Amino acid sequence: MSKLSSRFATLAGLLTAELVGGVVAFLLAFALFFYLARVVFGQPTVALDQRAFAVADGWRAQAPGLTTWVHGVTFFGSLKFFVPASLIAPFWMRRRGYGRHALALLLAMGGGWALNELLKAWFQRPRPSSALLYQMGLSFPSGHAMMSMAFYGCLAWLLGREYGRWSWAVALMLWAVLIGLTRVYLHVHYFTDVLAGFAGGVGWLLLLRAGLRLFLKEEKSITN
Repeated sequence: MSKLSSRFATLAGLLTAELVGGVVAFLLAFALFFYLARVVFGQPTVALDQRAFAVADGWRAQAPGLTTWVHGVTFFGSLKFFVPASLIAPFWMRRRGYGRHALALLLAMGGGWALNELLKAWFQRPRPSSALLYQMGLSFPSGHAMMSMAFYGCLAWLLGREYGRWSWAVALMLWAVLIGLTRVYLHVHYFTDVLAGFAGGVGWLLLLRAGLRLFLKEEKSITN
């Protein structure tokens, strides 16, 4: 009993304001996700999704050449990019002596992919019938949006928090948002799919970050 009490006391001592803030932000992100899920499947947001498609169609009509660039951008949120990138980047980090960073990125991508697949299987939302290119799988939440937030968001966290490169961190987050929006432009996802993907990716990343910091601090405390 005393060992259990000591264990809880150690954990409580490791709960910094940053960790608590991360957990709160995680709860807010997933509250947004499940709110979107309720709105989409309880009271379909047809007007919002169709309005987003209309805006994208207007851009495509005014600048037809934009579609080529959109295809290029959306590639950086695809499995064809993420599978090799999620292996090569952690391997490079590990070789450079950044083992914890490599672990964080691997967990961000592996856990994010598994969570996205589980959520798609649970909600079973078909893709839009007006898609401009064929895409396998289900629609809610957007895998491109969620995995981009996990991958680029993790890199942004490492660059900003660990090295103070906040300008790079902001650029990476904006890049992740842009990738998600290309899915609406191409009609392969509804706007609500993309918003839910962003919320899910941020929520997972915040939870992972809090868990890793807690685990690593606890491990350091025990070894000391």
